[in-house]
Amino acid sequence: MTAARGERAGLAALLLAAVAGWALVPTYPDYDAYYDLIWGRAVMHGVAPGFQTFAAPTEHPLYIALAGLLSLAGTGADRLLVLVGMLSLAALTAGSYVLGRELFGRLPALLGALCVGSSFALLLYAVRAFVDVPFLALVIWAAALEARGSPAPYAPPALPAGGEPRSERAGEPEAQRARGPGGERAGERVGRGVVPMALLAAAGLLRPEAWVLAGLYWLWCWGGRDARARIGLAALVAVSPLVWALVDDAVTGDPLFSLHATNKLATALGRERGIVHVPASFVTFLADVARPPVALAGVIGLVLAVRRFGLARMAVPIALLAGGALTFVGTGLAGLSIIQRYLTVPAVALCVLAGYAVLGFTTLEPGPLRTRWRQGAIGALVVGAAFFVLKVASFGALRGELRFIQSSHAELRTLLAQPRVRSGMRCGALTFPTYRLVPDARWLLHLDARAVRTRAADPAPGAVAVYITGGQTIEKRFGRADGVNRSTNEPPAGSPTLRSGPFAVYVRRGC
Repeated sequence: MTAARGERAGLAALLLAAVAGWALVPTYPDYDAYYDLIWGRAVMHGVAPGFQTFAAPTEHPLYIALAGLLSLAGTGADRLLVLVGMLSLAALTAGSYVLGRELFGRLPALLGALCVGSSFALLLYAVRAFVDVPFLALVIWAAALEARGSPAPYAPPALPAGGEPRSERAGEPEAQRARGPGGERAGERVGRGVVPMALLAAAGLLRPEAWVLAGLYWLWCWGGRDARARIGLAALVAVSPLVWALVDDAVTGDPLFSLHATNKLATALGRERGIVHVPASFVTFLADVARPPVALAGVIGLVLAVRRFGLARMAVPIALLAGGALTFVGTGLAGLSIIQRYLTVPAVALCVLAGYAVLGFTTLEPGPLRTRWRQGAIGALVVGAAFFVLKVASFGALRGELRFIQSSHAELRTLLAQPRVRSGMRCGALTFPTYRLVPDARWLLHLDARAVRTRAADPAPGAVAVYITGGQTIEKRFGRADGVNRSTNEPPAGSPTLRSGPFAVYVRRGC
């Protein structure tokens, strides 16, 4: 089998595994994604989405549009959105391989892609339909396509026997010396850049971190272009923040509503914020997403790659790292929540670089450097394997989380199907102790924010008041929340009207 056929077979296996996992292990979207579904369905019915609902997440224009299209399938659209997440993880893994292959060769790329695809955090994001996974897939494919235009750095002139690298340009064929720092011949860059920039523009409608990457890429593409080409790329850079602001303005009257609302929500929920928390969180979150040995190997891989190939040839992974770092620092400066998901782009870049740190010796000519590197790689693989064995419990935790998602969703559906609950809701609102189950119930019942709400926003119990009493795990997940008083989940005196799984339900008399 040729290498190209092997790659196509690998991609097919990835896609098949994603679909099989989605079909065999049913999961459901997270809180944010359910709101995207609700808002998308509202838009499809000609109703303005309720971005100003209590504790509503930040809106994501492109995800709302996608969710709106999926909503045509009915309430089963939530499972289709999960399928999008699973396929996006497959696309992200494939894109990570292509990026690593163009930078370092097939074997380092394969290991880097394996690190990405096996990330516990990214897998959990995919099965909960987080917007982050399709966002990452678009960003990494943009990076891979840009790297594809560069000369193959994994096949440079052989290193001398002493292992010291030659000058980056020494010994290159004349055709390669005629190329620019990004690998293009004179005038070639004029025809490149549009597709990667378009992917970044789409990513910028999912998460604003892509705006920084698009700006950096525009500066990178500056050379060799006339004013018209530069303006065209600048328009692609501007389209995402402009569309985002226009959507916010049309719905709320505030073009900066997403920024203001996110800041306000972080304050209300008491989340960790501010620049003072950025340094420690930066290291911790990167290690959590990539895993500590992979993150460390990624840093080593960056040093080795820059030393061997130079800064210009490593511009793509450096930009991914720098763009993610700048965004994370900017998040702290803006007073927004400091959360792990804001560092997924540099975490994926570290996974790709880790592949080179461990298997980069396979790209060297025989010699002392290759031998020493191979010996170090063996040690790194042993350490990585030991860490994997120690962390097998993480996969057990993943199985437990998947079971919890399935069971809690089934229990909620059972609750909402109870005749007494349905009849009681004719008198007024269905209320929950926190905001966590509100979007799930609204989606399943096809109701607005007045009909299903949380007592954290309005302590009045409504016509049907639901309390979580079914065990510590589900009570902690749905009966408590940051910034919410514990009293919202304290049942009133007397027996509940009915019990359904972990839920105790009190229906107003006469309803």
